Amino acid sequence: MTDLTPYQPAELGAPLDRAAAYAEQSIAPATRRALHSDWVHFSEWCKEKQEESFPAEPATVAAYIADMADRGYKVATIERRLSSISKRHSTAGQPNPAKTEIIHHTMRGIRHALGAAQEQKTAIVTDILRVMLGTLDTSRAGLRDRALLLIGFAGAFRRSELVSLTVADLSFKPQGLVITLRRSKTDQEGEGTQRAIPYGLSPATCPVRALKAWIDAAELASGPLWRPIDRHGNIGAAALTSHAVARLVKRCAAAAGLEPGAFSGHSLRAGLATAAAAAGVSERQIMQQTGHKSERMVRRYIRQGTLFKDNAAGAVGL
Repeated sequence: MTDLTPYQPAELGAPLDRAAAYAEQSIAPATRRALHSDWVHFSEWCKEKQEESFPAEPATVAAYIADMADRGYKVATIERRLSSISKRHSTAGQPNPAKTEIIHHTMRGIRHALGAAQEQKTAIVTDILRVMLGTLDTSRAGLRDRALLLIGFAGAFRRSELVSLTVADLSFKPQGLVITLRRSKTDQEGEGTQRAIPYGLSPATCPVRALKAWIDAAELASGPLWRPIDRHGNIGAAALTSHAVARLVKRCAAAAGLEPGAFSGHSLRAGLATAAAAAGVSERQIMQQTGHKSERMVRRYIRQGTLFKDNAAGAVGL
């Protein structure tokens, strides 16, 4: 349970417990699990060093992140665990040891020493997607996988968003398909957003036709859109997990003769943004489809998608 305050008056009793429960629900389940895992790691490190983990001193946190750097942890992992420590203290109303000068300078030194570039998975752009689709057959599993890859790409969905979709979230239109996303990483209040997916130019790579084929084959009338299928072709009632999406992407990449380790479930989302940028789609239009709230991440995809467009070295007659 998230700690709301360092002091909990007895007379508040149940209302304060309910407030803590509501605060817990403000964080996505996957984020809660990551916060818990990070906090356990920090707490165990403090116990081993005989230091207080909560509230923690800035010097303790600085020593912790320095130790992780010395032991070969990636910068991204160190930053995430530091963020979890920060969240734990700020939520509880305690002085935040992560927001101090010593931490700022320690992290700056770690970034310089280790390099802050995160490991990038390969984006599944249109040409790669076509090759992966070519490995799929017309069985129920093949139809599901084709539809999932195409919808994941065209809708620029996160894995968690994809597996949350139900048949009730779909609305077929003359122009294509509108998918209502009930909740996402950037919509924790559950207000809902909509993604429009037009018909594709080719029936073989059309997301809307592929989804209709899967729904018809699976005879889906309600419930989860993406479901497990056993080796006999029987379709389960539960939804696929986000890990199953990642495994599907890697499996199709391997079948296409690509290096599966270079791809992840995020490769579909990154692929749409990268391919759209290469096609000259505006930043605003890309953000509308991906649901990004920050231009920073989208601009990274735009840079990747336009590396060879208006390239100075390509204009000098080599």
